[in-house]
Amino acid sequence: MPRLYLIRHGKPLAGWGGADDDPGLDETGQAQARAARDWLLARPPEHRPQRVVSSPLRRCRETAEPTANALGVAVEVDPIVGEIPTPASLHPSERPSWLRQVFQGTWGEIRGDLDYDEWRREIVGSLRARGDTAVFSHYVAINAVVSHLLGDERVLHFRPDHASITTLETDGTDLVLVEKGREAATGVL
Repeated sequence: MPRLYLIRHGKPLAGWGGADDDPGLDETGQAQARAARDWLLARPPEHRPQRVVSSPLRRCRETAEPTANALGVAVEVDPIVGEIPTPASLHPSERPSWLRQVFQGTWGEIRGDLDYDEWRREIVGSLRARGDTAVFSHYVAINAVVSHLLGDERVLHFRPDHASITTLETDGTDLVLVEKGREAATGVL
């Protein structure tokens, strides 16, 4: 069955809630991006990614670039694997406290401008159609996929570390969790 890899972006120059709402990677994050590339390229040929997809945000695109360059492919930017949308009514400075509250609940309890459980299903649906792909995404989006696949309604199911790689398999219809990525010793920050 084709393999799909969900890679959390490398360590950014700034944490969420910082002054820069689209930071790139710091030096550690750049090293993590190269390590993710090396790990992906070391997969057996039948499990090596052929495509590279990224969230539109800079930290994901920069994490994806070493892998795309090594494979000789372009990074395909796809907003569906991006950050969880913040309600339009929230001021950007309120996002960190909103996220902390979101992490405590379930997908059905999130209040905002959209149906967040549907957002989660859309991510999963987009991944089902991909095979042999490295997808560079975000903490919450990766949790959305894992919680859906495990039938766990909690938003925060596990704490993927920067550049951790969660492995899935898909046949175009079914999506199966093979292995969760390395977890962070601390929280999202």
